[in-house]
Order: sequence, then C-alpha cells, then structure tokens
Amino acid sequence: MSSEPEKRVRVRFAPSPTGYPHLGNIRTALFNWLFARHYNGEFILRIEDTDVARRVEGAIEAILDSLQWLGLNWDEGPHFQSQRLPFYQEVANKLLKEDHAYLCYCSPEQLEAMRQEQMGRKQPPKYDGRCRNLTQQERARLEATGIIPVVRFKMPPEGETTFHDLIRGSITFRNDTLDDFVLLKSDGYPTYHLANVVDDHLMNISHVLRADEWLSSTPRHALLYQALGWQPPEFAHLPMILGTDRTKLSKRHGVAAINEYQKQGYLPNSMINFLALLGWSLDDRTELLNREELIEHFSLERVSKAAAIFDKAKLEWMNGVYLRKLSPEEFVQRATPFLDEGLAPSVKRPLDSDYICQVMPLIQERARILGEVPQLAHFFFVDELQYTTELLLSQNIDARTAIRAIEVTLQKLRAMEAWGTQHLEDTLRPLSTELDLSTGKFFGLLRVAITGRTAAPPLFQTMAVLGKGKSLERLCTAQQKLLQQY
Repeated sequence: MSSEPEKRVRVRFAPSPTGYPHLGNIRTALFNWLFARHYNGEFILRIEDTDVARRVEGAIEAILDSLQWLGLNWDEGPHFQSQRLPFYQEVANKLLKEDHAYLCYCSPEQLEAMRQEQMGRKQPPKYDGRCRNLTQQERARLEATGIIPVVRFKMPPEGETTFHDLIRGSITFRNDTLDDFVLLKSDGYPTYHLANVVDDHLMNISHVLRADEWLSSTPRHALLYQALGWQPPEFAHLPMILGTDRTKLSKRHGVAAINEYQKQGYLPNSMINFLALLGWSLDDRTELLNREELIEHFSLERVSKAAAIFDKAKLEWMNGVYLRKLSPEEFVQRATPFLDEGLAPSVKRPLDSDYICQVMPLIQERARILGEVPQLAHFFFVDELQYTTELLLSQNIDARTAIRAIEVTLQKLRAMEAWGTQHLEDTLRPLSTELDLSTGKFFGLLRVAITGRTAAPPLFQTMAVLGKGKSLERLCTAQQKLLQQY
C-alpha cells in the first residue's frame, strides 16, 4: 500500500480538443481516475480549448463520449478554459506589474528568422529576449504601429530550477536552457503554460499526473508558481507508450482513436484493464484485473519509469477473455447490433432473435472483438456458401473418396429421427471408421461442406444449430460440386 497523500486528492484530466482522444490521452485519464478513486479523492474534467486555430470539430464530444463509454465518471466539470479568459488575463497583468513578465512585439517573421539564425550557428532555438528590456519610449513607438504584443515570462538568466517528480525523483534544469516563454497570446488567449498553472491553482489540484512529454515544461511551471507565490501541486510524469518495435506509436502499430476501438467491438472493461497495464503493474504475472481490483491496488509507486509497450495482439487476446466471461445473454445483447450491421444485405431482416441465441454461444468462444462476429457467424445466416472444390479436398482426400463419404453421410443423416449434437456425434464418429478415413480428414471434409471454411465452431454443434434441412442441403451442394468437376 502506498503512503497516503498529505492533502486531499484532487486530480484533473485536461485534454485539448485539437484531435480525437487516443490511447495516450485516455491512459492519462485512467491513471488520474484510478488515483482519485483509490484515495477517495476527486476527478475533475477540464477542456483546454484555448488553441482556437487547432480546434477540431467534434473533438469535445468524442472526449466526453470516450470517458463515458469507459465509465471514467468525473466529479466536477467539464470546465472550459475558453470561458475563463479573465482569470488568465488578470494573472498576466499581475506578473507584468510585478516585473515577472514583459510585453513582446516580435512578429512571427522575426521569430522565424531568429530561429533559423540560431540553428545556423548550431544553437538550440529559443527566444533571445530582445524585447525584455525595452524602454517605455520604445514600447510606445512599437504600439503606435498597431502591433498587439504577447506577454512573456521573465526566466531567471542563471541558476537552476529543481522540482520533485513522484515517479522520477528530483529533476534539475539549468535556467539558461529555457527561454522567456509566452504566457498570453496577442489574441488574449493564454498559452498552455499560463492556463494550466492558473487553473490548477484555482481548482485546488493536489497532483498533476500527465504524459512525460510535459516533463521539460515543468521547470517553467515551477517558476511561475514561485513568481505568483502559489504552492505548486505534486507532479508525476507518466511513461511514454511505444510500439512493439520500440518506436513512437503510430497507425502502423494498429493504434486508433479510442472511439474506433468502441466501433470495432472492444469492451470497456478490457480496454480499462489493458490501458492500466501500460506503465503500471500489480506484479510480474497478474494480467487480468477488474475495475475494483485496479482501484484497490493502484499507486504511483507501481508506475514504471520505462516506456510502456502497446501490443495490439495482447489487447485482442485480453478482449477475447473478457468476451468469454460475459453471460450468454449479455454476449447476445452486445453482439446483435454488430451482427445486424455487418451481415450481408442479402440476409433477411429482421434477424431471428431465437436463432441468434442458438448461434452466439458457438461464436462467443472464438471472437476476439465484437466486430468479428458477422464474419465468424456469416455461414449461419446465408443461403449459399462460396468455396472451391479445392477447399473441400484440402484434407488430402481424393475426389472419389470425398464423393462416396458425402453420399454415405447423407444416407445416415436422412435416416436420423432425432437431430442434436450428441445424436450427430453418435452417428458420424463411427462412420469415419466405416469409411476408412481418419476423423481429421472426414470431419474436415464435412466442415467445409457445412460452413465453407476449414476453421469453424465444433462441427456437431454447428450442424445442430443449422438444422437437418440446411445441413443436408449443404452436403448435397458439396456433392454436386465434386460430381460436376470430377
């Protein structure tokens, strides 16, 4: 058990609507949510929508929908930074008044030329402070030209800034490697640096758990807190998520926006379990943990400093495990919308709910995601199967033997009065000996004839669900295929 925080836990998830939420965003939300729930704290949702030019239509709705789908309920919010501009402007003015900030009149063209010149000298590009010590007369002259300045923070030119990270320990940055960063843009909107510090203070945030890409920004934030005379929250920077080839995540790793996983038929509980293990673990062997277990055991002490690895194959495996844990009734309820949408238009609608209830237990054992259900169940619903005679003979059976085997099978099945899984097995299993065929070859032949596939649910259960009429019809069709070609 981790040590108790000294103050009441209040954490926030603060996404920017500049894109749809991805794995990294939601992993951050989950760790904050688990931390809050473990300590009976509060989980605040804040939308950092001050980057007006990069806002993506529908992104806010996607963020809210994703959290609700995963059951990451928030206790407060959503707060929108775009509705809190007076707070940031007031703090920026305070910093100007107390000489912790200054007005900068440099144009984008000047900043780009500065950047290119520094790179040409093989120096790291940063603002050179040229507006830092302007006289009042120089400022008046620049303002007379109509330039609307930005507000920049005055970084200490010397010394070091040290802060404590709850995962990585003490971290120190040299101040001369940091530039005078922008606090307030010329349109009156704050930058991330100003807005998140102001809001974290005003919202009484106790702990900031965020991606490690913000680690290099933390000394700026620490100095801002210091300049404002505010107590900073505690920081914890979460490990990166890499692909299995240990490179930055991208679409080639099979990564999608979170709402795409929902559309593909992943379960919320399997996604929560999988995401929790991206940088955190209970021990070196436990992989399946439900929501209550995650809340009980979550602590920052178990968060890794090393990058986490996204493995889509593991996610699919885990989702399959969770699908098999569903009751048959719940699996039918979740699978039916995917089935209805994914089956061919030629399949008669509405689908027979009683028939679905017979089919789905056979599919539940094989599905990894709900989006696979239509493909796995296709042959149960179509009138005609599409397969080649080569597939029928793929078990190394010659055509003559296959034709005779199907003929004898048809005779036996037509004579059956009762039709069920056990009756079929009792009839067909001895038949392989009578035909002098291994069960593998014989049942493989029948499987292709009945399903059009070499891999399908158990043969006798499949035939029982399809019924006598359809099973006989498909065997006759297979026999005709072989007779026509051979």
